[in-house]
Amino acid sequence: MSLSITYSRAQLGVSAPLVTVETHLANGLPAFHIVGLPEAAVRESRDRVRSALINSHFEFPQRRITVNLAPADLPKEGGRYDLAIAVGILAASGQIPRDPLDNYEFIGELALTGALREVPGALPAAIACGAAGRRLVLPRESGGEAALAETDVKVAASLLQVCAELHGREQLSEAQREAEDNAPACADLADVRGQLKARRALEVAAAGGHHLLFYGPPGTGKTMLASRLPGILPPPGGDELIEVAAVYSSAGLARPQQRPFRAPHHSASATALAGGGTQPKPGEISLAHRGVLFLDEMPEFPRHALEILREPLETGQVHIARARAQVTYPANFQLVAAMNPCPCGYLGEPRCRCTPDQIDRYRNKLSGPLLDRIDMQVEVAAMSASQLQDSPPGECSAAVRKRVIAARERQLHRQGKINAQLNGSELDRFCALGQSEQALLRHSVERLGLSARSYHRVLRVARTLADLAGEAHIGAGQIAEALAYRNLDRRQLTAEI
Repeated sequence: MSLSITYSRAQLGVSAPLVTVETHLANGLPAFHIVGLPEAAVRESRDRVRSALINSHFEFPQRRITVNLAPADLPKEGGRYDLAIAVGILAASGQIPRDPLDNYEFIGELALTGALREVPGALPAAIACGAAGRRLVLPRESGGEAALAETDVKVAASLLQVCAELHGREQLSEAQREAEDNAPACADLADVRGQLKARRALEVAAAGGHHLLFYGPPGTGKTMLASRLPGILPPPGGDELIEVAAVYSSAGLARPQQRPFRAPHHSASATALAGGGTQPKPGEISLAHRGVLFLDEMPEFPRHALEILREPLETGQVHIARARAQVTYPANFQLVAAMNPCPCGYLGEPRCRCTPDQIDRYRNKLSGPLLDRIDMQVEVAAMSASQLQDSPPGECSAAVRKRVIAARERQLHRQGKINAQLNGSELDRFCALGQSEQALLRHSVERLGLSARSYHRVLRVARTLADLAGEAHIGAGQIAEALAYRNLDRRQLTAEI
């Protein structure tokens, strides 16, 4: 029977759906057809496969070849199916045995010489292949990231090596994890002089995973503070590393050696932030998964792009819908943003020439619902030259990180997640207040005009403050400090900046 079946994996977001490659050889005029919704790069595999087989000293069948990539309604793109198609042709023509193929999956782009080239999305494919109980064969360059899945992954340099494995003549080598390079040292918080309130807010945000907005005149250290956040965050765990590596693998990027820190320019489009395109790719908010997304000069971003952040800030995911594909990317990031009080940045000083209309337009680029989702809004005030000279060096990042790790350990031990991820019923359980604390919070919320979402975010921040202090219950002091971090709520916006 001139029919063979091999298996491969498509790339759809951070998932890798199974693709069955059916190859049939029939009598008739020589022809080579690929069906199953192939994109241009997949259709071009006909020429790559033909040359690779001939240059690897195999016979290319002079028959009518039909290759079906099932399921037919799943778009196929890239050169990742070359290896599976070549193996299918060799098995259908009897040049390699068919029996072992049920236990293998093949992904790899073929060079005209028969060598294998690296493909994106190796890690999601390895995870899915391991769950299916098969062995994955990949190009050698893709083996390092696939080895993170700790499944049965083999690597090869050429089509000949793959065929030797299937014949049982020579075994392919196991994929080896990439050597961990020393991660670049993060900027130290000790470089920040003064700004005790902002430093405190940064520590609280790191301890509870809260979103943070710094506002103040230019040159006060907003960007400097934000860039120090990765240095005080706990190192990522094993599962978090795999999640981050899967996102970067699907984007064709090298995975970071520490928590991601993404700082897109304010000219970035909505698609650049959320992801998308004709063939959806992860955007900045997904590349910041399990890390930090820093938006400097936040009001200068297009308002449409900023509004896209609203759902991911709540759900930790971003859903991209296109005519031919729907993709869900993880987007569990920590937002840190910075802004000026007015377009020129010097509101209240004699040199400020901004009109009230200009100030309103500038501030209104941040909608109420978006500000509502930012847990902490902290002013970074200007410092005089004497204050800079007299301020001693701040506490180093290592000392702050120890307190942050201790606070997170209390949260994970108590509730299994960090405070920023607590939902409604968990807030009632883990953020219970005494009568005096309830009265203080109720009075403050009514006076400040906070929304229900803001109310819950104040509770989460207060819970983090208690954890940093090592206290089991939230006190009035933690409630008051958490309320002090909501300076930009809409009723206060005009008066506070």
